[in-house]
Amino acid sequence: MNTRPAIDESTGPVSLTVGFNQDSSCFAVGLDTGFCVFNSDPCELKVSRDFNAGIGATEMLGKANYIALVGGGKNPKFPTHKLIIWDDAKQVAAVTLEFRSQVLQARLSRSQILVALLNSVSLYAFSSPPKKVSSFETADNPSGLCCLGSSIIAFPGRTPGQVQMVEISTGNVSIIPAHGSPLKAMTLSPNGQLLATASETGTLIRLFSTINCARISEFRRGVDPAAIFSLAISPSNALLAVTSDKATLHIFNLPHANSTSTSRNNSSIHVIPSSRSSSPYSALDRPVSSSSSSDTTSNKQKWGILGKLPLLPRLFSDAYSFASAPIAIDDDPYSSLSLNGMAKPSVPIPGIPGGKARKGVVGWLDDSTIVVVGAGRDGRWEKFVIGNGEAGRWVGRQGWKRYLGG
Repeated sequence: MNTRPAIDESTGPVSLTVGFNQDSSCFAVGLDTGFCVFNSDPCELKVSRDFNAGIGATEMLGKANYIALVGGGKNPKFPTHKLIIWDDAKQVAAVTLEFRSQVLQARLSRSQILVALLNSVSLYAFSSPPKKVSSFETADNPSGLCCLGSSIIAFPGRTPGQVQMVEISTGNVSIIPAHGSPLKAMTLSPNGQLLATASETGTLIRLFSTINCARISEFRRGVDPAAIFSLAISPSNALLAVTSDKATLHIFNLPHANSTSTSRNNSSIHVIPSSRSSSPYSALDRPVSSSSSSDTTSNKQKWGILGKLPLLPRLFSDAYSFASAPIAIDDDPYSSLSLNGMAKPSVPIPGIPGGKARKGVVGWLDDSTIVVVGAGRDGRWEKFVIGNGEAGRWVGRQGWKRYLGG
């Protein structure tokens, strides 16, 4: 007869998703019981709403009272095919947009709403009621990747690995063949002039100019494949932060994009062709060299004289991060312990992009301060600072906190 006491799994609310507002001063957390909003630094609770039902996606509009919500978890508050613009001042749904399939992500500005589904994105004017401006087909986009800038939107193209960029004012479309495998992460710089992308392979991060779609630089995260969690560019557009399932935060120098600031092609569709080569690898998978002096410094620090030898594999001459630090990945919300203390396999979370809680989401507070947050049963907030030492610049964790308590 088994006399062991039952394991009590009622550990309070579980975070399903997490995301920063536009300037990373706050972050919103979707819970299996509602949602809450925290200050980024110090990590302090600002708002908590108990719906007794789950929220699978959140998107803040700066520090305004509007927040985009999508139902999620085992007991979703809203149908997963509806996007709710929640007015927290009145605590009512101010706007409801209904679609034929699950809403994976939304982006907000004071004038636009961008919504990502599995195979399409739609742009709306933020009005009452919202007016649909345009819609675009995409390749399978299970993570709901999309970026909303002041003048452009960016999202996966119809072919895996491609990026579509659209000028909001004119509707002109630019197609960038960014990677040879499906996209996993993408982000726009604060000034909207740079676009960083990563594929499902997770070894290379590429940087493009949004002005003329030129590839500016390329960075190597590592040699082994990895799932990229988050990309974020610093407020000065000079640094790039990258997190992955290797439980590591990488910091890269970004070259200046002044040389690429030429006008866009006036045609309605502009395709950036890839170069042909006799190499067994496609042009999209092949690393490119960088002329940035900061990249050269990173290479010297990584491999020393090996980075200068001409016949060695390209990984010896690629641009690497100048600093890195470990991050907490924690557990998945719907994993639990069996009676023998072993972890059970995690169950895909209904209504959550990819079926997994978001991890390693990066926000820049300033050019030397980074906050990394992750969802999960043991969701954490971590603060990192970048400093200078005798051996060069470094990044280190200054503090951490379980933002849900416990």
